[in-house]
Amino acid sequence: MEQQTAKIFMSGRSQAVRLPKEFRFEGKEVYIRRVGDQVILSPKPSSWKDFFFKEEKAPEDFLKNRKDLDLQERDLFE
Repeated sequence: MEQQTAKIFMSGRSQAVRLPKEFRFEGKEVYIRRVGDQVILSPKPSSWKDFFFKEEKAPEDFLKNRKDLDLQERDLFE
């Protein structure tokens, strides 16, 4: 993965980051989350259709090691 340096600046009362052109996003919004001391930006799909049909899929072994819960007997009327 290529790593570059981006400039941080103030825009009004908010902090902003000037992304190099090779890191530009399509659209007008991105998702932002913090993982430890990292801040991660991800493209925000413009519609649910885009979200569910984007090219990036879960890996084949996704949830492979997840243990299913035991079946629970329940009274339907309680």
